[in-house]
Amino acid sequence: YMHTLLQQTPVVKTYHALTLGGPEADCGMISAPIARREKPSLLRHIHPDGKEAVTEYWVLERGTELCKLALRPVTGRTHQLRVHCSYMGFPIIGDPQYGSEESRFGLESQMLCARILEFTHPMTRERLLLVSQMDTEL
Repeated sequence: YMHTLLQQTPVVKTYHALTLGGPEADCGMISAPIARREKPSLLRHIHPDGKEAVTEYWVLERGTELCKLALRPVTGRTHQLRVHCSYMGFPIIGDPQYGSEESRFGLESQMLCARILEFTHPMTRERLLLVSQMDTEL
């Protein structure tokens, strides 16, 4: 029952990520179709026959090599944020699948954090905003 109610109230998710390099514009949209690579791989890639995938972004901080971004997936494709950032030339730091050797920095996991969740409570109809205490730091 709860699953059905949550399906009727979309969740707006905002992630924070540290990337190697960053977009030229301070904000914008990434629109590039995502498809699954050939099986048995579970990875994804940008492909013209893929499903529509759209990500909004905002630059939060710029460093000399790194950038801190806010990312909001408009669509919900598997690995969307990681694939989009890598495709655009600013891979997420520490991403073992979609990052470059240079962007991994010897880390075991990517610097990507679900920072804000916004949704309407399915029963009370109250608008809720959940903010994680965890964050990525530049």
